[in-house]
Amino acid sequence: MKLSKMASLVIVASACLGLLAGCGKGESSGGSSAKDKKEIVFWNPFTGADSENIKTMINEYNDTNPEYKVKNVAMKEIDMYKKIPTVVSSGKNIPDLNIVHAERIQQYKDGDMLTPYDEALGDYSEIKGENYVEAAWNIGELDGKRYGLPLDIHSWGTYYNKDLVKKYCPNALDDNIVTFDEIKEAGKKAKANKIAAVGATWVKPNFMSLLKQNGGQLSENGIDPTLDTPPAREAIGMWHDLSEAGYTNKDGEDAAQIFVSGKAIFLPEGIWAQNTVNEAEFEWGFTNSPQLSDDLSKAVNWSSSHQFVMFKNDDRTDEKTKGILDFIEWVRTNSLEWAKAGQNPASLDILENEEYQKMPQSLYINDPKERETLTIFDYKYFGYVSDYLETNGFDAVFGKKSVKDFTSGMEKEVKEKVAKDKTNK
Repeated sequence: MKLSKMASLVIVASACLGLLAGCGKGESSGGSSAKDKKEIVFWNPFTGADSENIKTMINEYNDTNPEYKVKNVAMKEIDMYKKIPTVVSSGKNIPDLNIVHAERIQQYKDGDMLTPYDEALGDYSEIKGENYVEAAWNIGELDGKRYGLPLDIHSWGTYYNKDLVKKYCPNALDDNIVTFDEIKEAGKKAKANKIAAVGATWVKPNFMSLLKQNGGQLSENGIDPTLDTPPAREAIGMWHDLSEAGYTNKDGEDAAQIFVSGKAIFLPEGIWAQNTVNEAEFEWGFTNSPQLSDDLSKAVNWSSSHQFVMFKNDDRTDEKTKGILDFIEWVRTNSLEWAKAGQNPASLDILENEEYQKMPQSLYINDPKERETLTIFDYKYFGYVSDYLETNGFDAVFGKKSVKDFTSGMEKEVKEKVAKDKTNK
């Protein structure tokens, strides 16, 4: 790789999105340095509650006595993404196998950092598209080569208080979709009792879902951003209007805790938030994220995917690559433990498990029509959009920044970062 490309990737690594897949203290890092070592060094960002689930899976796999056992190396997400370009550039201590978020694969591939799986997959006939959730499988293929194999597809949805739904909007979920119009109507009734209709939560998935529902896109050509547009203004404006009308929590209030305390009807959140919601003393349910229409074929549920990738590594032998695929194939048919972390495994083999069928998030995988709603935004520079949303999103929702200033500022900032990235190549 040319130094200029790697330099740009180091910048990108610090700017790219931070999805919610693990937080907390990480373990010591390590890399592969010996070609004949019977061990797969596996880097991943699972350091939160899901760390115990991935450890359990790895231990169970190692107990099958494979030729190559897996060594779990978990580290904080931000630290891992900063470290990857450095080790790949140096050629030392490169992990044998890595988990990354799907949105990062394009930049790693364009930076010539990844080894495709295609040649090695010949002996693994069941690792194929029809055995995985389509959105998670498709994003791992670029320019006709497979660079990522999916572990899961984690998505955004809506938790709801069954008692409050019955009281304020009894028919809203007859179709398993709550629309923004239904939220507004419930808000008019609930406001007098100081009950929020909906929590103003993580801006990124809320915005992205509405952007697509409104017919918008992040880029028309895959490079240059198209963000100061009517669909973008409508997307952030919807949440601003809900806040201004008094139908959401107030700025600075914890939407999740308000919901858990029984003071909100709906809570848009990720499928991974079940441990928090389980603190509630009322009966709750889970459904699609808020939609403009009650037509499921038009629904958009923001999603991402943890993907297995192999960074270029001269020390990774063909035998070790086979060991890696042995592990991934085992995960394909042994993913219930990952579902217990609140995730949706990408492997459709999970549909055969009765315990999984009872989990709230199985809604998205059980029904093929629901699977079609799961949307991963694969814009190459999504990380720059994410940074802006994380920094400025709530200011727009709660009226500290106008909707117009928000979208024009997003367009300007992302455009400048994309231009800088181009000049560094």
